[in-house]
Amino acid sequence: MTVPKELLEILACPQCKGEVHLRPEPEAIVCDHCRLAYPVRDEIPVMLIDEAEEI
Repeated sequence: MTVPKELLEILACPQCKGEVHLRPEPEAIVCDHCRLAYPVRDEIPVMLIDEAEEI
């Protein structure tokens, strides 16, 4: 896991403000409610709605 657990605990989905979790492959931060996956680039979550991919 490249994203620290402490960071995951404070992150929220920018669209619904809901809880997110880490998907290992391909690495992304996922919101199950919105069905969006936010990419992780160079160990940094890109929490921008425009960068998210629908799952």
